[in-house]
Amino acid sequence: MNNTTNPQSLNPNKPQNADEYIKQLRFQLAQNNECGTTHYNLAVALIGKKEYDEAEKHLYDALECSPSLAEAYVLLGGLCLQRNDLEGCLRYNKYAVKARAGFAEGYGNIGFVLLQQCTGEDTKADQEKIDMAIKNLKKAIIHNAKFVQAFTTLGTAYLMKGLVNEAIEAELEAIKIHPDFPIAHSNLVIAYLEKKDYEKARLHCNKAEELGYEIPKELKEELDSLSKK
Repeated sequence: MNNTTNPQSLNPNKPQNADEYIKQLRFQLAQNNECGTTHYNLAVALIGKKEYDEAEKHLYDALECSPSLAEAYVLLGGLCLQRNDLEGCLRYNKYAVKARAGFAEGYGNIGFVLLQQCTGEDTKADQEKIDMAIKNLKKAIIHNAKFVQAFTTLGTAYLMKGLVNEAIEAELEAIKIHPDFPIAHSNLVIAYLEKKDYEKARLHCNKAEELGYEIPKELKEELDSLSKK
């Protein structure tokens, strides 16, 4: 007797691919259009299919049904970022942390966008954005001590502020969490160059490239030049 269980027999209605999953969710909404989670799941699936306009509609529907669904605000922010609408992305992530206290991803995204808004045209305004980014990234880490992207972005913020030691500390924390996170290694190349520690800069340059991250040509040339002195 064959005792092997057929997985499909456990749930004959389980979708086999993205199109079937989307079809199933649309059917569920036809039965109950006031389920925020279903609208959200459909939006996620549609984003995977790059059907962004319809996804955006379902995210709004999700929030109308479930105003505290912070993840929906984050996805709306992601759609704004894709359109290079930094203000929109910032606004939706602020909504996300208001919708759910302690939502680490929202704070992390706010920090990231604030750094993206630094143009170099207004030093005072840029410094205010960097300071606010650091504040939000620290909040993200408080609420999620394993949030590797928050640590790497915090390291970037410290580098932009000229706080090299703090940047190194943040990037090393990122590597403790995820040893193969290439952006952290790349940022450490810059930080150790500032410290004139060319051996460590070279080590992290090699590691970043080993992980498939392309170190800017100018940075590598600077490292090569300084290492020979």
